[in-house]
Amino acid sequence: MPASTPVPSARELLTQVGRSRAERTQVGRSRAERTQGADERLRSLLADALTATETTASGVSVVALGGYGREELSAASDLDVLLLHDERCPDVAAIAERLWYPLWDDRIALDHSVRTLEETLTAAAGDLRSALSLLDARHVAGDAALTIQLRTTLLAAWRRTAPRRLPELEESVRERADRVGEIAALLEPDLKEARGGLRDGVVLRALAATWLVEVPQANAARIREGLLDVRDVLHEVCGRRPTDRLLADLQADVAAGLGLADRDALLRHVYQLGRTMSHLSDVTWRRVGRALAGRSVRRGTRSRQRPGPVLTPVAPGVASVDGEVVLAPDARLGTDPMLPLRAAYAAADRGLLLAPHTADRLAGAHRPLPTPWPDEARRLFTALLGAGPDLLPVWEACDQAGLVADLVPEWDRVRCAPQYSPVHRHTVDRHLLDTCVQAARLVRRVYRPDLLLVAALLHDMGKGDGSPDHSVTGARIAARLAPRWGFDADDTATLVLLVRHHLLLADTATRRDLDDPTTIKQVAAVVRDADTLDLLAALTEADARATGSAAWTPWRAALVERLVDRVRRTLERGQLPQPGPLATWQRLLAHRGGLDVMVEPRDGGEVGASQLTVVAPDQVGLLATVAGVLALARLSVRSASVHTLDGMGVSIWSVSGDLPERAVLRERLTAALAGGTDLADRLARLDAAYAASAKGRTRRRGGVGTAGPGPAGPGPAGADQNGADGAGADVAAARVRVVGGASTAATVLEVRAHDRPGLFHHVCAVLAAAGCSVRSAHVSTWADNAVDVFYLTRPEGGPLADATAAEISRSVRRSLA
Repeated sequence: MPASTPVPSARELLTQVGRSRAERTQVGRSRAERTQGADERLRSLLADALTATETTASGVSVVALGGYGREELSAASDLDVLLLHDERCPDVAAIAERLWYPLWDDRIALDHSVRTLEETLTAAAGDLRSALSLLDARHVAGDAALTIQLRTTLLAAWRRTAPRRLPELEESVRERADRVGEIAALLEPDLKEARGGLRDGVVLRALAATWLVEVPQANAARIREGLLDVRDVLHEVCGRRPTDRLLADLQADVAAGLGLADRDALLRHVYQLGRTMSHLSDVTWRRVGRALAGRSVRRGTRSRQRPGPVLTPVAPGVASVDGEVVLAPDARLGTDPMLPLRAAYAAADRGLLLAPHTADRLAGAHRPLPTPWPDEARRLFTALLGAGPDLLPVWEACDQAGLVADLVPEWDRVRCAPQYSPVHRHTVDRHLLDTCVQAARLVRRVYRPDLLLVAALLHDMGKGDGSPDHSVTGARIAARLAPRWGFDADDTATLVLLVRHHLLLADTATRRDLDDPTTIKQVAAVVRDADTLDLLAALTEADARATGSAAWTPWRAALVERLVDRVRRTLERGQLPQPGPLATWQRLLAHRGGLDVMVEPRDGGEVGASQLTVVAPDQVGLLATVAGVLALARLSVRSASVHTLDGMGVSIWSVSGDLPERAVLRERLTAALAGGTDLADRLARLDAAYAASAKGRTRRRGGVGTAGPGPAGPGPAGADQNGADGAGADVAAARVRVVGGASTAATVLEVRAHDRPGLFHHVCAVLAAAGCSVRSAHVSTWADNAVDVFYLTRPEGGPLADATAAEISRSVRRSLA
């Protein structure tokens, strides 16, 4: 979505949602019309049934439950109906038949029950879901006094048993969130069941009915209206097979039905609705916890007098009360520009809730900070970013109130921005905050924690508007914001460098030869000094950990650590580290002659990671043959390096997977090198089986990220640039290029393609056929993206001629297409 049309803040969103009902939404009127039509049909059926059975309306009533009771019928909704009766209605079975059968004849989905008042109360007491549905009971037809008696008794029982039942309800909410996920973290969110969805709105109504805590029901109702509008259009688009899941192939049509520009605009809208509902739910559940704890304490002490709230000052103009941060009586609201930052930091530092009404008051009377910010404002801001996990709820409270846009003017561009990468877990804005949380754990590693935390907040700020390189765009934003926040020219330059090159270490570590002096020189030339290197290393780790488990494996961490160590030695001593020689035992293995294999488990704790050393008589295509055997053994290649010693080829492989026995692997390699194994044919069959298993599976750009592996960096170069070579690209979209200036001793060829079994072998075979030698190779695989980087030399050594390199690049590209 272009930056010119940012997603609205939560406050703006609530206004728009509320306005839509009256001004633009036929969808909401349709729900009311469906409900009215259903009510009239049931009234008519009940009247006919009473006439046919010669029964009076006394002692029988038709009650709407659940969504029907809340008047939220969509085109695909069931009618949840209770036929309530007492002893005054002897012919209830006959009445029920005359109610249900005409509805079934009309093919109306019906969730029906016939119960007495006592049976209904027993069902509510025994089943939590039934209780929630019954709390929305609404009279439709028949004996209204009976329905009123039901509602009165149900609500009294709910309030009486709330202290016992709410922990069960909270656990069910948590279990559902774990199982389904969060609306704002799914590319195909379930509008009903996901965290922040319609089901949470029902729970908030139930919590309000306990009278234990204050629930912002008006805001929750507006958010539910917005989600219901989306669901109604979704059901219309679905046709005969309605779903509450916002499927990717339906999103463009749903967006059009809601008058939104495109899929991105729809997802941002839904994410903001879901995030606001989640925030309301979190605030309410925290209050429920305190209310229940207070009841327990009072019961334990048997105190007859409930103590009043006690304000505890925590900062100038800020106090805490009952687990929430509020404004103190002496707060200079509207005249103290640092009051919002003090309140936010006080809440995050103490793990307290920033009271929503306090955040709203601060936003409504906020006085902008001067430019540049005073030192104290900058200190409070960076301290807030370093608060760890407690930053998240406080930042959300500020964002809901509209305070964040005053602090970070560029926040609109990333708020709720979806990310279509398989590795990203969250929207862009949430990823930035998660990176701050991870960076807070690493502040003792760096000389300037404030720069690390601010860089964490800004590193992906360039996403969200289709920029070709979000790192470049983000650096420009950092150059604008840092002086505004009061950072001097040197600090601003450091922040710009960190944002511009936040992918550098991970990209280099996973795609370049760390034994090549040129690699180390290039990184050292960017970071310039060891202090900046430490900042960049910490940002790289925080970024990757915040991205997801696939972004910071022990293997990737070890590669980054190795790169950082070599660059640091270069910066501190002015010496380039020398390429690592073969170990003594590897040389001895080569001198013995013949083919042999050695296996070593790798350090770092990564399951299934091993290092293989393969020694064989040197020959053209040796690397390709070994790669093919490893592919058939279902081993994933991480990196490979090749050495030649006295006519013997020594290849060292970093692999993951279940290794065969050493003797079995040696036997397979012997057969393959002797030509006894048709590698090409067997790999083709393996590839075909892989393609067949993948057929019909939706290959989505999953997670919620801006296309590509994102800020963790180890993904394909360019894939983090808003869609270029994003996950899901097929083999026909393979990109092959010669990387100029990456090495003075070899030609560096980079291959980006859809990952598949035998891909590494395939490229190696093409290179062997071209007559060039592979000095080393480095593999980076994220989801279904593969980036293979090859260091190529002439048989006698040295880089390839430009024309030769260009022809080889074309050959590899043709073979993959």
